[in-house]
Amino acid sequence: MTRISRALAAMIVVGAVALTGCATRPSPPANTSGDARFPVTVTPTGGKPVTLTTRPERIVSLSPTSTEDLFAIGAGAQVTAVDKQSNYPGSAPRSDLDAYKPNLEAITAKKPDLVISYYDANNLVSGLEKLKVPVVLLPAAASLDEAYGQITLLGKATGHTDAADKLVATMKAGIADAVARMPKPAKPLRYYYEVSPDGYTVTSRTFVGGLYGLFGLTNIADSAKGSGDYPQLSAEEVVKANPDLIFLADVKCCQQNLASVATRPGWRTLTAVHSGVVTLDDDVASRWGPRVVDLARAVSDAVAGAARRSG
Repeated sequence: MTRISRALAAMIVVGAVALTGCATRPSPPANTSGDARFPVTVTPTGGKPVTLTTRPERIVSLSPTSTEDLFAIGAGAQVTAVDKQSNYPGSAPRSDLDAYKPNLEAITAKKPDLVISYYDANNLVSGLEKLKVPVVLLPAAASLDEAYGQITLLGKATGHTDAADKLVATMKAGIADAVARMPKPAKPLRYYYEVSPDGYTVTSRTFVGGLYGLFGLTNIADSAKGSGDYPQLSAEEVVKANPDLIFLADVKCCQQNLASVATRPGWRTLTAVHSGVVTLDDDVASRWGPRVVDLARAVSDAVAGAARRSG
């Protein structure tokens, strides 16, 4: 993944033939799971209402997070294609569709009756709307509540409201447990979250930063001035801040680890380099879907380890 696409991900996931297919498809069987009957209308946060007249059976997902959400709520069988960045779960029908440079013709060839995306590039939304294809835009969540809201919305849009509600409840319980079982450090811990080796990071005002805040951590990027919520810190700024923990979210993309970090000028003296470098799965660290619970557990374990060492 390029640095540009990673930054977009941090900030941060059809045509006439398809319409004919929707019109001739028989009505879905009576729903006995407690989900609402179609038609349904869903309204993304800050977006426009989208009405689905029947349960979608040919979903195209151009969002790795939404792909994970869809499969987690039991809508995987309705997904016919996902973008090339949607690498989880392994059973997802991965294609060469590019979420960052969407091609309307290529999407049309999949004959979708619902398109889900988190990035509106190349006039994707307006193009699909002109073709009368329902499109739901779900940009990067800014908070856990927004992440939960997207799952709930997808449950309603796909006919899996009960499963979506259960998933949200499970995620809330998992995160609450990760916070509760973490021993409180003797003093507040400071951390640096690395998006890329050239110093891009996030502040506490982002989704990731908000999650780390649940564990009482102080983000060294919050003191960066005039850099927005995704600032680029110099190596000297990190050394000066001397964080207790360093979370690397650039392990798979950029082969970063304790050894590589320790070779950076001045970094070998950092407290975190001696005992607090945490390697993360890049995908888990950058998405706001069901596996955010795994991220919460990783943070909890890291804080617990630091607390033991300081105690």
